[in-house]
Amino acid sequence: MADPNPAPAPQPEHNSAPETEIEAPPRPRRRGILIIAILVAVLVALGFWWRSTFSENTDDAQVNGHLIQVSSRIAGQVLNVDVEENQMVKAGDPIAELDPRDYQVAVENAEAALASAKANAAAARVNVPIITINTGSNLRSANADVSGAHATVAQAEQQLDAARATVAQAQANNFKAQSDLDRYKPLVEKDVISKQQFDAAVAAADASKAALANALAGQQAAEDAVRVAHERETQAQAALKYAETAPQQVLAQDARAKQAEAQVEEAQAQLDQARLNLSYTKIVAPADGIITRKSVEIDQNVSAGQNLLTLVSLQDLWITANFKETQLLHMHAGEPVKIHVDSTDKDYSGRVTQIGGATGSVLSLFPPENATGNYVKVVQRVPVRIDFTNLAKEDPHHELRPGLSVEPKVTVKN
Repeated sequence: MADPNPAPAPQPEHNSAPETEIEAPPRPRRRGILIIAILVAVLVALGFWWRSTFSENTDDAQVNGHLIQVSSRIAGQVLNVDVEENQMVKAGDPIAELDPRDYQVAVENAEAALASAKANAAAARVNVPIITINTGSNLRSANADVSGAHATVAQAEQQLDAARATVAQAQANNFKAQSDLDRYKPLVEKDVISKQQFDAAVAAADASKAALANALAGQQAAEDAVRVAHERETQAQAALKYAETAPQQVLAQDARAKQAEAQVEEAQAQLDQARLNLSYTKIVAPADGIITRKSVEIDQNVSAGQNLLTLVSLQDLWITANFKETQLLHMHAGEPVKIHVDSTDKDYSGRVTQIGGATGSVLSLFPPENATGNYVKVVQRVPVRIDFTNLAKEDPHHELRPGLSVEPKVTVKN
């Protein structure tokens, strides 16, 4: 009968070392790797969520700036051109110079006109007190002349009355003498009176007749004297009326003085304009920028307002970003912006300044119009202005140019 518990068979002996068996990693290590992978996935998801929820970005954006059309403010011939195409200039740098000789002559003429106007104004101002004194003296003299004329008229009328009385007396004496002579004629013929008496009567009659003629002549002279006195009185009254206009004459002279002073100001303005025109012969850069589209050449005759070149200003730059209307829900003015520029591969800081008043399609030359009824909704874009907040420090060498493409990212939630 066999042994129920047989002894184990002996194992063969080996001279070589036993092979090393690969053990499986412990369970805690696998768990850590899985946790790390889950955390990475969560962080990536959070990043995408943060980006989509707290920021808005677009690649439809570009740098904008001022394109200054430099033109001549006066007409003239170009003497010098101091710039070349694509040259960078500073504000105040010379660009071109026009022939200044015509404008120098205009300045000299304006200076002469100003000097003449100042002389006229000085004379007019001096005449004001002179007219005041003269008119006052004339008024007093006219009053005296009128008083004297009144007295002369009164005296002449009195002399006329006396002359008339003398005439009346001479007429009476002549009537008596003629009557006596008529009575003496028959008496002398009858020898009632002597010849001597008759001759005396004749002489008395002739004397009375001459006295009457003299009295009549004196009366006529007195009447003429009265007429002349009245004429002088009229002249004196007219002179008085003219002298009474002394205040008006003073005001008129003062007005002429003010007019002369206004002419001085006008001449000064013309001189200032002439000097301005002379200064316009030197055309300078209005701002820092780059010269482009230069069309001015030496000896060229230019007219006022003619464009000579375009200056691309590098001082006042901003971003025009066209965001979709679906991105504007939480976007407001003042929100910070991070701007990436492809040409410089740099980031710049900015802020939202304005949100456009209409979409780009509405502001286009031919806005869309749907009147057929087959409407298809298209997401519109709205221009948003973004201003740089630290451009002088972030772009000291003026690397940015209008028209460059940029990618702004607006932080819409803080």
